[in-house]
Amino acid sequence: MLAKKKALFLDRDGVINEDFDYVYRTQDFQFKPEIFELCRLANANHYLVFIITNQAGIARNYYSERDFLKLTKWMLNEFKNQNCSISRVYYCPYHPEFGNERYKRVSDFRKPNPGMILKAAKRFPIDLENSILVGDQITDVEAGFKAGIQKNFLLLNPNKKKQTPHPQTTVIKNLKELIPFLV
Repeated sequence: MLAKKKALFLDRDGVINEDFDYVYRTQDFQFKPEIFELCRLANANHYLVFIITNQAGIARNYYSERDFLKLTKWMLNEFKNQNCSISRVYYCPYHPEFGNERYKRVSDFRKPNPGMILKAAKRFPIDLENSILVGDQITDVEAGFKAGIQKNFLLLNPNKKKQTPHPQTTVIKNLKELIPFLV
């Protein structure tokens, strides 16, 4: 049996990149300060790094799944160029209220549901209890708690309305504040 590893779960928009609402083109994608440093540190401390992202823009027909995958390939290449290893990207293109017959549905993968995290835990030897999740919305950290992650961080996003986090959530102003938790 493989030894379980800690994982770092990162939301995309608002954590990895600046949240400009429904980003799907490389020219609109701006990495957050310290994201590469954070991922390199996580890799150096033997964390698996996952990106988990709701992509309702697909359901809303703002962009296609192909557009999303093209941007994701580019983003992963940028991480690789910065010596960062991303184990996998999980995304949910579904929305319960918007979209055509293909994308308009309730999904266990749409945060606050923990489906993306649990899928990662089925495919990789992950110690969920000792893993870390970082999101910029309450739904992100709710997914972490539902999956059994104990260290859930809410990165303040000035573009989002004020949110009241779960009492055990740690609120941070920037990604540098995570560094002590990764060592």
